Amino acid sequence: MLGLLSTLIAYLLGSVPFGYLIVRWQKGIDVRTTGSGSIGATNVMRSLGPVGFAATFVLDVGKGLGAMLLATKIARNDPVWIAVAATVAILGHCFPIWLRFRGGKGVATGVGVFVALAPLQLVLVLIVFAVVVAIWRYVSLGSIVATAAFPIFIYFLKQPPPPLPIVVGATVGAAIIIAQHHSNLRRLLKGTENRLGKKKVEDRSQ
Repeated sequence: MLGLLSTLIAYLLGSVPFGYLIVRWQKGIDVRTTGSGSIGATNVMRSLGPVGFAATFVLDVGKGLGAMLLATKIARNDPVWIAVAATVAILGHCFPIWLRFRGGKGVATGVGVFVALAPLQLVLVLIVFAVVVAIWRYVSLGSIVATAAFPIFIYFLKQPPPPLPIVVGATVGAAIIIAQHHSNLRRLLKGTENRLGKKKVEDRSQ
């Protein structure tokens, strides 16, 4: 019963649509009708600039981390339920019940979840992200590669080795985030994805 409770709380916290609420509060519009149609920080930035990006990113990271901390406490450190909470917190952001299951891509919420699972490995992931973006100038590619790297890092580099459910939870969470970038992947394959610092080809890249 405690595991189910932790799962429900993780999903509901992950579902809080901070980007949507901030843009609605500041401009009175649905952020999903602009840019990429996402409620994430990058799309919020198109409406509110860097301050909107920072506020949304911090809050989305916070809800991912908060969901994990609460789940860990409620489920009494059971690795199975912690892994489930990691997955559903990210799912909550991508498919929030409050917005008829149309949310964001889960990157910032995933960062919060990954902080709780393996903070040192997350630092390596952020380095991978920075290197990929610096070389190829694609933020979406950096997000995809860095997200894919996290379960690999947690499996091979975390000491002591994590329980198998944690590795599985990290893998599933990463897969959800990557799947949410399906439109970016298509544009990357076609060579039409927008590069950082260059004029946009189309306004639906993140």
